[in-house]
Amino acid sequence: MEVLPKLIVFSAPSGAGKTTLVKHLLTKDDLNLAFSISAASREAREGEVDGKDYYFLGTKEFKNRIKAKDFLEFEEVYQDQFYGTLKEEVERLWGQGKNVIFDIDVVGGLRLKEKFPNRTLTIFVKPPSINELQIRLKKRKTETAEKIAMRVAKASTEMATAPQFDVIIKNDDLSEAKALAYQTVLEFINKKVSDDQAK
Repeated sequence: MEVLPKLIVFSAPSGAGKTTLVKHLLTKDDLNLAFSISAASREAREGEVDGKDYYFLGTKEFKNRIKAKDFLEFEEVYQDQFYGTLKEEVERLWGQGKNVIFDIDVVGGLRLKEKFPNRTLTIFVKPPSINELQIRLKKRKTETAEKIAMRVAKASTEMATAPQFDVIIKNDDLSEAKALAYQTVLEFINKKVSDDQAK
């Protein structure tokens, strides 16, 4: 068995700190990581760049690409608001010999694990509490009170999926969470696994 390029999935409720951990790991050259850019059906927000932050497809094109089976996973996160991982994105990064890291919804993360059970490590980032999560979301000042309430309600459901992940990292001390994330990913990418055929 050879050391094959891997998939590293980070999932968490909004505000738990998964994006911070992913960005930290991307600075570690020894992990040989590349970030998988998700596709989104929504419009770009101010400052977001197509092909860098997301592939902004629009709802119609997203639905057409679902029909064409272009996605490894996708999720309708809110009504008519889709996010997903394009097969060609993972193939592009694996073609560069990179381990692919994801910052995606819990449902999408678990679907990737089903598709590539041997080559995928799923990590759930757990906030100290739902209350702390609410405080973090308010501090961002990027969303309305209504949107924050939706995210907090969704967080309880997402937290219930944590036991299905390979590893749970509780993010109450950021430097400890970063160290644990690094060590966990390093061990996994150095592990020899058998190849998965995408189902």
